[in-house]
Amino acid sequence: MTYSNTAFILLGGNINPRFTYLKKAESKISTVVGHIISKSNIYETEAWGFESEDNFLNEVLLVETNLSANSLLKELLEIEKSLGRKRNEGEAYSSRTLDADILYYNNDIIDEEDLSIPHPRLHLREFVLEPLCEIAANYVHPKLKMSNKVLLKNCDDKSRVIKMNNDEL
Repeated sequence: MTYSNTAFILLGGNINPRFTYLKKAESKISTVVGHIISKSNIYETEAWGFESEDNFLNEVLLVETNLSANSLLKELLEIEKSLGRKRNEGEAYSSRTLDADILYYNNDIIDEEDLSIPHPRLHLREFVLEPLCEIAANYVHPKLKMSNKVLLKNCDDKSRVIKMNNDEL
């Protein structure tokens, strides 16, 4: 099958079983969204933007898809919901079974009420940049005109981000 679009997607969650939720999300993405070309290792990270005793597991996927950016967002929200994600009203961060964010979609810049691509805070978060650099260090952010590698080097976030070994998962 030929795909017309590529997207980088960040998966993360801190409600157990964290690893199982990531694997189920990968499977659903393969079924509903498209073909996973590449994926980073899984990283354990502290909560960002709120206090939690439960660390997150995060990974980045590079996916080929025929979905538009808006359709991709809709499918990712459905996958989150199917895996027990409960969204809080308002903007506050909270613990979750799964979060699926579109980091990049082709080289597009999209600024809509419900969709911002590239992800507006990806350059501020080491837990995003570490796995992203693992699979796309030289990919250039279409708005900031810097590679992911440079964004990571310039990132002020000093949160603990640890690459997990397979036997730890």
